Amino acid sequence: MCRYIGLVTHSQDSSSESAAALETAALLAAATQWARHDPDPATAAGLNRLAERAAQDPDAAAELADSFDGNLQFGTAGLRAVMGPGPNRMNRTVVRRAAAGVAAHLLELAKGSLNAPDTGTSSQPASGSPDAPNAGPSPQSVQQSAPQQAPYTPRAVVGYDARHHSEAFAEDTAAIFTAAGIETFLLPAPLPTPVLAFAVRHLNCEAGVMVTASHNPARDNGYKVYLGGRAVAPEARGVQIVAPHDARIAAHIAAVSDTKEAGDTSNIPLAADGWTALDGSLLDSYKSAVGALADPAGYPARTLRIVHTSMHGVGHDTALAVLHNAGFTDIHAVPEQSAADPDFPTVAFPNPEEPGALDLAFALAEKVGADVVLANDPDADRAAVGLPDPATGQWHKLHGDEVGALLGAHIAARGGRVGAGPEAGPGTGTTPGTSQVPVFANSIVSSRLLERIATAAGYRHAQTLTGFKWISRVPGLAFGYEEALGYCVAPEVVRDKDGMSAGLLIAEMAAGLKAVGRTLHDVLDDLALAHGLHASSQLSIRVDDLTKLKTMMAALRAQPPASLGGSPVTSSTDLAEGSPELPATDGLLYLSADNTRVIVRPSGTEPKLKCYLEVIVPVSDRDALGAARTEAARALEAVSADIKAALGQ
Repeated sequence: MCRYIGLVTHSQDSSSESAAALETAALLAAATQWARHDPDPATAAGLNRLAERAAQDPDAAAELADSFDGNLQFGTAGLRAVMGPGPNRMNRTVVRRAAAGVAAHLLELAKGSLNAPDTGTSSQPASGSPDAPNAGPSPQSVQQSAPQQAPYTPRAVVGYDARHHSEAFAEDTAAIFTAAGIETFLLPAPLPTPVLAFAVRHLNCEAGVMVTASHNPARDNGYKVYLGGRAVAPEARGVQIVAPHDARIAAHIAAVSDTKEAGDTSNIPLAADGWTALDGSLLDSYKSAVGALADPAGYPARTLRIVHTSMHGVGHDTALAVLHNAGFTDIHAVPEQSAADPDFPTVAFPNPEEPGALDLAFALAEKVGADVVLANDPDADRAAVGLPDPATGQWHKLHGDEVGALLGAHIAARGGRVGAGPEAGPGTGTTPGTSQVPVFANSIVSSRLLERIATAAGYRHAQTLTGFKWISRVPGLAFGYEEALGYCVAPEVVRDKDGMSAGLLIAEMAAGLKAVGRTLHDVLDDLALAHGLHASSQLSIRVDDLTKLKTMMAALRAQPPASLGGSPVTSSTDLAEGSPELPATDGLLYLSADNTRVIVRPSGTEPKLKCYLEVIVPVSDRDALGAARTEAARALEAVSADIKAALGQ
C-alpha cells in the first residue's frame, strides 16, 4: 500500500468510497504535492502528466504507485535507482535530502559526538585459518575509528559523471554542504569515479560524493559516499562508507524527509555560492600520480597496439592520457563509444561484463591488428581485458579473476607494490607499526588463486566480504581485487577500484611480454602449472520482483544441493550467520570434495541473484593444459546445471 495514504482525510464510515479509491486519492494528492515542490520543472511536468494518465492507464497507475512506494533506501552503496519523480526514484528532491543527511553526519563527526568503529568487530584474519602464516589482517579485525580530536570544520569534494541530471545533483549537493558550513570542492567537469576517490585523499577531505550509476542502464543514476580525513582512521580514508555510517546518514535523511507535504525540501538550506570550483590541476595531479606507477626502468618496452573503449562514459580522455604519459602511444579508441553519451546508444547495458558489450572493440582490434583490448565501464572504475585466442585468433574477454591473477603476478614480480611504498602516519592509509610485508586481498566470491600467488611470493593474503568498501580497508594493502572487474593496484593513490591504473599495469605487463615473444595467455598458463588451473564462471538470474531473491535464497537454505558437478558437497555455510573471520552477509557457500566452490548471494546493486562458481583442476605439465581446460569447462557447466536445478530454474 502507498505510504502516502495518510496525506488525505476521509470519513471512516463513508460506504461509497472503496479502500482502493481512497488509496488512489492519497497517491494523487502526494503526486500533486511533490510536483508543486519539485525543484526540477521538467520532472514536475512529467509527474503531472503521469498522474493524469494514471486515471485511465493501468501501466501509468502502476508506475505512479511504484514511484511513491516508500523512500529510496540509503545504504553502504549510497543510492542507486531509476531516475524519475517521487521518493522511490533518483531526482533532485531525493538527492537534496541525501545531501542534507550526509552533511548532518559529517557535522556530528566533526563535533566529536560520534566515536563508533568504522568497521565490524571481528578479531580474526579473513583468510585461511586464524593462525595461518599467510593470513593478512582483515578490515573486520581492525577498529577503524577516528582518533579523539578537537572539533573541526569538515571538508568535502563532490564529483559527477555524464549521466542525465548528474551535474544538477552534484551542484545541489555542493550548495547544501556549503550552506551547512562544510568547506566544499566541486570537480570541474564530468570525470571518472577514481578521480573523485583520489581527490578525497589528495585534498584531505572528510567526505567525497560521486554522482554516478557506474555501469547501470541509462535510466539509472546513483549517489556514492566516501569518508576520509579526520572523520575516519587511516585505513578508511578515501574508502566508501560501511556501517554504522550508512544507518546514521539514513536516519538524518529520514528526519529531513518527514515533512507535512510530500516532496517539500524548504527545510534544507542551499547556498547560492561559496564552494570552490576546482580547476584542471586536480586532474593533472591524478594523471601524474597514476603515470608514476609505471616502471620504465624495469619494464621499458612500449611497443604495444591497444584498442580502448570507454563505453560512452567519462574515462576516454583520462585513460588515454594516462597511457600516453606512460609512453603507450599506439592506441586506437572505438570511435562509436569514445564520447560521453548518457544514453549509451551502442550497448544494451554499458557493462564490459555483459555479452556483446565489447563487440565493437573486438571488431576494431581485428581490423587494426591489436595486441590487447582495454575497456573501462562508464565511470572508469572497472577494467576489462580482451585478447585473441592463441589457438583460433578469435577475440575474447578475460574473466575478472584471470585479470586479477595477472595483476597479482605482475605486482609480485615488481616486489609486491607499485609506486611509493606506504609511510605510516595520519593521512597515508597505513597504521603506524603495521608490517611492511605486502598484503594481497580479494573478496570471498573471487578466485582462490590470488592467495596462492601471495603465499608463493611470501606475502600475506586477506579475504573480505564483497565490495571495495571492505577490500580497501585491509591494513597494509598492496593489491586488491574482486572478480567483477574491480582492481586496486595502488592504494596510496586511489583506495578504491580504478580501471585506468589497472589498465596501465596490464599494458606494461603485456608490452614486456611481447618484447620477449610471450603473451598474457602464457602467464596464465604458468600460473596454472604452478597452482592448478583455477577456472571461474558466474550464473546470474535477473528478476523483475526483488521478493523473488528472498524466495530463492530461502529455498536454497531449506534444501541445499547435495553435489556439485558429481562431487559431493562436504561443507555448506550460511554466511548470514557470520563468523570470527567475516561479518554476517546474505550469502551461501558450498564446497565439494574435489574443492569446487559455489557462493550464492543477491546482488547489492542490481535486481539479480549471483552464483559464483570455481573449479580447480590439477595440471601435470604444459602438454596437459588443453585437457585441463576442457575438463574445467565441463565441470563448470555441470556445476551450473546443479545450481540451476537447486534454484528451480
